[in-house]
Amino acid sequence: MSGDLLPFHLFDPKRDHVVVRRRLPHWAQAGTLCFITWRTWDSMPKHVLAGWLSERQGWLRRHGIEPHRPNWRALLRQLPRRRQAEFLRTFGGRWQEELDACHGSCVLRRPEVASIVAESLRHFDNERYRLTDFVVMPSHVHVLVAFPDEEGMLKQCRLWKQFTATRINRGLDRRGRFWQQDGFDHLVRSEAQLEHFRQYIAENPGMAGLGPGQFVHYSRPLGNIPSPSV
Repeated sequence: MSGDLLPFHLFDPKRDHVVVRRRLPHWAQAGTLCFITWRTWDSMPKHVLAGWLSERQGWLRRHGIEPHRPNWRALLRQLPRRRQAEFLRTFGGRWQEELDACHGSCVLRRPEVASIVAESLRHFDNERYRLTDFVVMPSHVHVLVAFPDEEGMLKQCRLWKQFTATRINRGLDRRGRFWQQDGFDHLVRSEAQLEHFRQYIAENPGMAGLGPGQFVHYSRPLGNIPSPSV
């Protein structure tokens, strides 16, 4: 399959898309750029995660949303935009800060380990998917990528995790889980949002205080990207 068969674009709510519900809801649309994050198994200590969840639940309840209801995300989207932005800024930002704090073993800081992940991401680029940017951090990975069909995202993320976990565990002479089961994904909805994610990926190592050799960053030049309804 050539790269010409893998055009990518921004999310268009008028086109077909699917929402797959597992531990987290995953949105997917053929050819749409998606910002994906996944993290290592030990990257978020229980006490840190518990504190973050407790604060998030408190915020939601103060705004009239029961956090244990299955539709709490839909209710959040009904709040005024400034409240939604406050929620994302507060808890999304804090989550990323905790990841950048490098809890756990942070073995991806080692070049020979990070290269396994980077090589896996690039291996089927322009065949099974289209990469634009990624960064391998000591405890997590951010990727901007488009898939040719709605099922490709979950399948490929699973394959990335299985392959890299096996290789890394073998190289470190260890056993057990390496990655968390689920990750975070977000369909890119505008050129401004795309630029935000690309800049975030590029600047994440600096924000985490990493030096040369402690991360792997990749970015390809982009031409014009079709916007919704174009």
